[in-house]
Amino acid sequence: MPQHIGIVGCSAEGAALCYATICVEGAGLLGPHAHPEVSLHTISLAEYFKCTGRGDWQGVAELMLTSAHKLAQMGADFLICPANTMHQALPHVLPHSPLPWLHIADAVAEHAVERGFRRIGLLGTRWLIESEVYPEKLGERGLESVRPSAAERDELHRIVVDELVCGTFKPDAVTYNQRVIERLKDDGCDAVVLACTEIPLIINDANSALPTLDSTRLLARAALRRAASG
Repeated sequence: MPQHIGIVGCSAEGAALCYATICVEGAGLLGPHAHPEVSLHTISLAEYFKCTGRGDWQGVAELMLTSAHKLAQMGADFLICPANTMHQALPHVLPHSPLPWLHIADAVAEHAVERGFRRIGLLGTRWLIESEVYPEKLGERGLESVRPSAAERDELHRIVVDELVCGTFKPDAVTYNQRVIERLKDDGCDAVVLACTEIPLIINDANSALPTLDSTRLLARAALRRAASG
């Protein structure tokens, strides 16, 4: 039997994309219409943003652990969180977690190595971009990471927090992300991580100047492989 996947949700749009990817792509591993058992628990995004806004990663960890314990009670075998930003709290989460976790940046870094990329641009919230979540995981595999400028971080952050997590997808947001990707390409990047759960809803290989590393779907696929392996 496939293992039971527990999803610690954060934003509705990101959790929904992760869940749908697991269910739809499960058929490729398990047969027509099949997917592993999946449980999702999410605390209000407002509670997460109260913590991230003041840099309280211990507070974020406590929220994630609340979900983790509930998912363990539901029978999950392991956990994933499709919210990139919240992975900054994982060092506080793991010592107290009732279940093992897959790390979103591990899934992205492994895929980047498989595709032969070397210099990776980062897109995401300011909280994520200014953290070591991706530089650390990419660096462990000999990959270089490139952050957007301070002004770019501010606007990327605003687009995510004010628009994308609310299900608002504007042409101007697409254009701005494309412009940042083009500058990262000019800076020598050979790929870009969509390191915000919602960015894959507006940016993909078809409208990006660089190959994209879709963190949400890559995590979902890593979870599928682990679940299918039993």
